[in-house]
Amino acid sequence: MKLQSLPVLLLIVAFVLLWNSGFIGAEAGLPYAETFTLFFWRYGALTLLLLVILKLRGSSLSLPPRQAAMTSMIGILSHGVWLSFALLAIAEGVPAGIVALVVALQPLMTGALSGPVTGEVTSPRQWIGLAVGFAGVVLAVSARLRVDDVSLIGYLLPFVSVVAITIASLIKRRQVMAQRPPPLDLELFWQSLATMIALAIPAVLLEGLETDWTLPLIGTLAWMVVAVSLAAYGLMWILIDRLDATRVASLFYFGPPVTMVMAWLAFGDSILLSDLGGFAVVLVGVALVNLPLRRLKGPFRS
Repeated sequence: MKLQSLPVLLLIVAFVLLWNSGFIGAEAGLPYAETFTLFFWRYGALTLLLLVILKLRGSSLSLPPRQAAMTSMIGILSHGVWLSFALLAIAEGVPAGIVALVVALQPLMTGALSGPVTGEVTSPRQWIGLAVGFAGVVLAVSARLRVDDVSLIGYLLPFVSVVAITIASLIKRRQVMAQRPPPLDLELFWQSLATMIALAIPAVLLEGLETDWTLPLIGTLAWMVVAVSLAAYGLMWILIDRLDATRVASLFYFGPPVTMVMAWLAFGDSILLSDLGGFAVVLVGVALVNLPLRRLKGPFRS
């Protein structure tokens, strides 16, 4: 059975769980390599894996020049910039709770720009849902917020992540509405290749590719490559094929509460009552944005 034929709700649950496991994977990998280096190895391995898959299938690696450029740009923004700048903010000392709050602006930004960019206007009910979802994020991170002496640049870093993933999502949705996109594995290959090349520059010049190769790092990279970069991103693009960008963006509200539960399972972090309350409020907000989960018109990949 193709992923595209699965019920939307099942795709959403799988996306939320796999996507947010990426933050746990990054936290587990950072003791062994710095941010750009960790992501360079991640996308180098993903590019190689996708190359092998495409070759075994006998698929062509080529895309029309305009489509290749657009797919590469979407990849750099949604993979490289989105991930790197969020982790750089934490490395600069920005509290994780504040990073989560800034990142939670992404659905609101997407809702505001969807109309002008894609023609899919955000309805009043969806705006209410976006506001409720943001309130849930605030509730989830409120007990963990702290104010530290961090430079203004540090606080701007997660905002760059928000802008990057918003632009990538809207361009992708506009692309889906205008033309049939390439097969998912070929699209991910071009995105991964472009991201690897872009990350190579800061990884080499700023970090010297210094890596402490250990079994935990290899295991972490394997998870991030297969479960997050391949599966979670693939699910996100499938959802953007089937749903408007605002509906998909609202799923990012699940990030803080779901990640906190995963951190409890992986690292023994404590779960607070505000985490559970925030998750409940986010669930209501996302439901308001997405229900009814009807399938919208849009092309499927072969």
